[in-house]
Amino acid sequence: MSSWLIIILLIGLLTISVGLLLVFHWEIRNMTNQLEEIIEDFGTNELVRTTTHSKIFNRFIIKINRLIHLFKQDQQQKEQRERELKQEITNISHDLRTPLTSIKGFSELLTDPALSEEDRQESLSIIQKKIDNLTMMVDLFYELSQINSSDNQLIIEEQFLNQIIIEVMLMFYNDFEERGLKVQVDEEQVPSILADNKATNRIVTNIIQNALRYAKSYVTINLMDKDEYVQLRVKNDVDELDHSKLHRIFDRTYRLDTSRSGGQLGLGLHIVRQLVHKQGGKVASDVHDNEFSLVVLFRKWD
Repeated sequence: MSSWLIIILLIGLLTISVGLLLVFHWEIRNMTNQLEEIIEDFGTNELVRTTTHSKIFNRFIIKINRLIHLFKQDQQQKEQRERELKQEITNISHDLRTPLTSIKGFSELLTDPALSEEDRQESLSIIQKKIDNLTMMVDLFYELSQINSSDNQLIIEEQFLNQIIIEVMLMFYNDFEERGLKVQVDEEQVPSILADNKATNRIVTNIIQNALRYAKSYVTINLMDKDEYVQLRVKNDVDELDHSKLHRIFDRTYRLDTSRSGGQLGLGLHIVRQLVHKQGGKVASDVHDNEFSLVVLFRKWD
């Protein structure tokens, strides 16, 4: 009697095992079909689902869905990068074509034998400015490529921000005069900062160029001692600015006003943010009553 009982139990266990295997087989086939549909239409938000209550299957499906989510996220980021790259290429093409067209036109004008000496000199001056503009664009691209390069190590040491600002402002003195901009520089002495000399010069230069490019009538520069930082604030009046787009001010492709870009790429403030963060500082922007302000915090020299 006991032998028959054992045989019945074994048959029962075998039946249950076969049943479970069939269920698992059906679930695996069902999941495979779901995966094939997801692969064929990857734009859908569908995920793999199961009706089984097996903890092993549920954990497995969670991992698969996690993998699908990460892959879709990576695809979206890739598509975003491709869109940004296309936009950058469009901007680059436009910004290079504009000065090159001017150079070509004025160069052809110089071949005119009837051109007066005064007009000839004026054309040569314009050509030189366009060449300088192109050179600066190339330099910006080079700097952008070098910022995160392992070969470009910053030399962090004591720097005097007051002196750097004065030197940069002198470089652009004629440009401010030509634009008729009122410039006010706060000459209050502040502690020295902990920074790289070349990087700090580029930060200040890009900020001044940005103010010079977009200011309507004035530019104000001041320094302030702020706890463990030295604060640089540059303010200038601007045309009406969309507050919802302010967070994009440091993006590579963004410009405050493309019609007033002056042939300049939207890289200046992007490079500022990169260099400031590499030196352990902070940068922020704000606009109030059509006054744009840019604030950079440099670490103090102890």
